[in-house]
Amino acid sequence: MNQTSDEVARIEDAALTRAAQAGEVTALGLLLERHRAGMRAVALSVLGPGPDVDDVVQDAAVTALRRVGDVRDPAAVGAWLRMIVRNASRSLLRSSVPVQPIDDLHLPATDADPERRLEQHAMRDWIWEAIEELSPALRLPLVLRHFSTGVTSYERIADACGVPVGTVRSRLNQGRAKLATALAATADAPHGNTAQRLRASRVEAHETLAAAESGRFGALMTERWSPEIALLRGNDPVGDRSVLARGMDGDLEAGVRQRLVHVVAGRSLVVWEMDLLSPVDNPDHCPPSVAWLMTLDDASRPHRLRLLHPRPVQALQSLRPM
Repeated sequence: MNQTSDEVARIEDAALTRAAQAGEVTALGLLLERHRAGMRAVALSVLGPGPDVDDVVQDAAVTALRRVGDVRDPAAVGAWLRMIVRNASRSLLRSSVPVQPIDDLHLPATDADPERRLEQHAMRDWIWEAIEELSPALRLPLVLRHFSTGVTSYERIADACGVPVGTVRSRLNQGRAKLATALAATADAPHGNTAQRLRASRVEAHETLAAAESGRFGALMTERWSPEIALLRGNDPVGDRSVLARGMDGDLEAGVRQRLVHVVAGRSLVVWEMDLLSPVDNPDHCPPSVAWLMTLDDASRPHRLRLLHPRPVQALQSLRPM
């Protein structure tokens, strides 16, 4: 019996998906090209014409790269890709954050499949190795857009980078294009252990907060951070170690506490996202959250620090580092 074109397409999709899950970059690229028109049609149907359509489709491509191991029915990968686009488009309509953070997408869980989980960890290690190949100017917006939970909107990323929103869009486009090239170049290279690095960074964050609450934040910076640590606003230095220590001590004296909620840990860039807890008698003392964006030096020590409030209050009584 002759196969229909739909049946042939499903067979080809299944073969390409399995190859992509095995780490073949070319296979994933072919899948995205085969289904790009359908993905774009979904974005158009939800969002209508406009620049957000292409942004959503491009973001979905990076999501697919990270999550291709989640596909349980390789022959139905087209529906899976369109679902990612639909979720992201609906998220854009629901909130001011243009694309829903990747880890919040409702994709199939894999906890019951240890072998698949190991494959996915390897895939993430591979992705991070490629991200490290990007220039710092392209790496920061890409990491914030696709790996953070609070600094995902173009406006917040622009604040973090100290550039206009249009430049953020341009850098994201360049970063995604260069990432595809870097992935191909690093596919056979040794990869770091992303999960291990993440756990270590989470411990480091908790130890940093504990040291601050015991009055040892300055000592911890001396022990673990670069002697040239600088606080940046955008790309401009605005303070040194002493400014950071005074800011932390001032917040603690005012009754402000920080609680770690999310960590992103690359070899050269670390993000700690914190809830800010205002004192009970002054609930509007500070914004509800802060993100520590840390660039690391060659010795893996924080070298440059940006502090960003993903959800700033309307007005602050004073400009404080934390």
